[in-house]
Amino acid sequence: MKKIPRISEAEWQVMKVLWDQSPRTTYEIVAILSKTTNWKRETIRTLTNRLIQKKAVGYEPQGSRYHYYPLVSESECIRAETESFAERFEGDSMVPMLAAFVEHAKLSATQIERLKQILEGKRPTRKQR
Repeated sequence: MKKIPRISEAEWQVMKVLWDQSPRTTYEIVAILSKTTNWKRETIRTLTNRLIQKKAVGYEPQGSRYHYYPLVSESECIRAETESFAERFEGDSMVPMLAAFVEHAKLSATQIERLKQILEGKRPTRKQR
């Protein structure tokens, strides 16, 4: 199993752009992120370079431009973040934490049904009780 790098909140923004469509040039990444952030071009380049160092993003030179693409999937990163978060809330503190999350989240009927299915799958069997 490959090691998934820890990605900062700001780096997640760059990854979302690349997960949405890849490969992308620096110009494309900057154009997209400048619509939703007030980051300067150099900030976005720094974030991209950090992701390259963490081996979360790869690149391929094409002429005078670099084309960037993710080396890790969104689902792998979400799973790694979830596992890290869950480790911090093991034991009795897990239930209040999950309850607070669900109470404050805006969930669709489909999402609620999916959560019910997940919880039903976690229900202990007679042997486990």
